[in-house]
Amino acid sequence: MKKTIHIIGSGFSSLAASCYLAKEGYNVVVLEKNNTIGGRARQLLKDNFTFDIGPTWYWMPDVFENFFADFGKKPSDFYELEKLDPAYQVYFDKEDSITIPGSLDEIYQIFESEEKGSSKHLKEFLKSAKYNYDVSINDLVYKPGVSPLELVTPVTIGKVTQFFSTIRKQVRKKIKSKKLIQILEFPVLFLGAKPSNTPAFYNFMNYADFGLGTWHPKGGMYKVIEAMETLAASLNVTFKTNANVQEITVNELGEAIGLVVNEEFIPSDIVLSGADYHHTETLIPKMYRQYSEKYWDKKVFAPSSLLFYVGIDKKLENVCHHTLFFDTDFDVHAKTIYDAPSWPKEPLFYASFPSVTDGSFAPMNKEAATFLIPLAPGIEDTPEIREKYFNIIINRLERLTNQSVKEHILFKESFCVNDFIKDYNSYKGNAYGLANILTQTAFLRPKIKSKKVKNLFFTGQLTVPGPGVPPALISGKIASDLILKNH
Repeated sequence: MKKTIHIIGSGFSSLAASCYLAKEGYNVVVLEKNNTIGGRARQLLKDNFTFDIGPTWYWMPDVFENFFADFGKKPSDFYELEKLDPAYQVYFDKEDSITIPGSLDEIYQIFESEEKGSSKHLKEFLKSAKYNYDVSINDLVYKPGVSPLELVTPVTIGKVTQFFSTIRKQVRKKIKSKKLIQILEFPVLFLGAKPSNTPAFYNFMNYADFGLGTWHPKGGMYKVIEAMETLAASLNVTFKTNANVQEITVNELGEAIGLVVNEEFIPSDIVLSGADYHHTETLIPKMYRQYSEKYWDKKVFAPSSLLFYVGIDKKLENVCHHTLFFDTDFDVHAKTIYDAPSWPKEPLFYASFPSVTDGSFAPMNKEAATFLIPLAPGIEDTPEIREKYFNIIINRLERLTNQSVKEHILFKESFCVNDFIKDYNSYKGNAYGLANILTQTAFLRPKIKSKKVKNLFFTGQLTVPGPGVPPALISGKIASDLILKNH
């Protein structure tokens, strides 16, 4: 008789795990508390505008290809992928920006024109980054985080100094231009930590950026969710939305035997949670929790975010599909995220204008815009504060790009700390999980297999390998492999 696995949550890691487990013959049921699947990667539809609520960047296309290949499929079987050229634009001041092209040769030219000799240093840096990328993606990130020995290979022994140096030191050793430094330090923000706290080994994110490029699935990131749902359904995975898990039931032998969903007990042989790790442990009796409140409070979390989804009644000028506004001091902003949690006075922000590339996001001659300000998790979140910061970034957008925007806004929706808590049970309203710093890498992250409850497993951004969409896909595979090994 087939064993039944219930998966809590329907984000990327849960969907990936559901496919792998169903392929191996398990009876898989995915439980989603919200009314649509996708977790943080849901979609907002309003007045013929479309917005990706969560992730908007498609990096590391090989990870997506590897996932679909495990089922004899390709991404192109489900969605159309376009390489963005330009990849993105970075603003430093009024009408002062650098646009990152889609080809590496052009990127070298951009660097050289900004700082003579920098292209040579960039080539050396990217050679190391590519090597680290190949080592990571082909080996290290697929380890389950069970033992420190997973990290000990002939390659990593040779790279040990990179684990004790930082991205910041590595970047600033040879490059002097402040603008180029900011561009090179930007990709590690996807790992949820400051460049000064991120091991130099993680420069593989720079290879993901410049070497592999920035891509766009036509119709948005939600097309990837729909593709994974279609694949899962073809493998007989069952989906239940509006299914709020209130308890994971543990018997006297310390075994997970089922869940209470919408006040009803549902038996299960195995439980896999892709929901927030801290929240999941509140669903079991205290004696079975692996990590205390003190443990979570001491962890370094990746940022939360204030997001705005905005419909604009005209096409914007001087912006790219992905546009970063680095016209204020990142180190000052970073202190308000990691050192003294508070609202930043002069925030850096990111904007996505997918309708620049993809006409399906907005009606003709209109623009769909998503704005994101990274924030400390757990800070105060009120409508008044959101409105204040919306005005700050729109005023900056108008000044830096030299155009009027505010008077052309049709509507705006916002999403912040309180929404991350309400919609995703996110610890302190964090958006990206645990930061990837040295003391929270690999086996030092919360475990995929519960140490105290049999048949209970975890997947997602609070366990291995860490934050981001490609790591979430990998986490789903790691969790499914560990379940297969144990059952």
